[in-house]
Amino acid sequence: MTTAPYDDSPAQHALTVLGAGVMGVGITVLALGHGLPVHLVDVDRERLDRAAELIGDELRLAELMGALPAGTPLGALATGTSLKAAAGATAVVEAVTENAAIKAAVLSEVSGLVRPGTLLITNTSSIPVDELAGALARPEELVGTHFMNPPYLIGTAEVVRGARTGDSAMAAVAALLTALRRKAVVVRDAPGFVTSRILHPMINDAARVVQEGTATAEDVDALMQGCLGHPTGPLRTADLIGIDNLVDSLTVLHERTGDDGCRPAELLLRLVREGRLGRKSGRGFYDYT
Repeated sequence: MTTAPYDDSPAQHALTVLGAGVMGVGITVLALGHGLPVHLVDVDRERLDRAAELIGDELRLAELMGALPAGTPLGALATGTSLKAAAGATAVVEAVTENAAIKAAVLSEVSGLVRPGTLLITNTSSIPVDELAGALARPEELVGTHFMNPPYLIGTAEVVRGARTGDSAMAAVAALLTALRRKAVVVRDAPGFVTSRILHPMINDAARVVQEGTATAEDVDALMQGCLGHPTGPLRTADLIGIDNLVDSLTVLHERTGDDGCRPAELLLRLVREGRLGRKSGRGFYDYT
């Protein structure tokens, strides 16, 4: 990916991140840790206040783990409940819930507030970028950038070029990812792209194995780690993603591809009904309390 004519130094970037959930917090930590100022926006003031505390905790953890560039001053954090904060941004990262209608509505509104030529990023794990671009007056400004959780520990990002994404937007996202010291792998637009299309059905199958009584979650993860080299195991990964987010992504994949292997397993649906959403709720396949 070429970055010219964009400047990839942190001082040239000012991000607005939309959504103060797990991914919005993680992307904010990544940006702040690399010296970029961030305005974090969410409609829920209480969630924003909790997010500010989490961001401080995760920045300290990232520093302890050596995941941030040494000697780089932290970027400034601002929070607010109005999308109007995006008006002065050089790039806007949408990280709201994995629901096509909600994402399209948010992106449509923010595209009317930013200056023409402002980079718009959707951090979707499964919804085709061009499907969301249809809601924008300038669809060429939208790029998919799928950060993995936690973004400050994972050095590669999946970049999705939609059918209408312009060269200027691709150059802008390359410059931003360079400033964040992330490697970009560009893929074609499709439901689930590469990572979710492969990973999420695998997690779904792992949940079915537990559901059917073949093995416990601990044994599934131990086998996948010890025999196949998976770093955490699929069900610990599910807890990290958020089981509600995983179900939303699988539902999108099932609807868009017709692949019955993407129909969410009953065990995943039951965990969501019980509020066992993974690390963020304290319990999922594992207990974190």
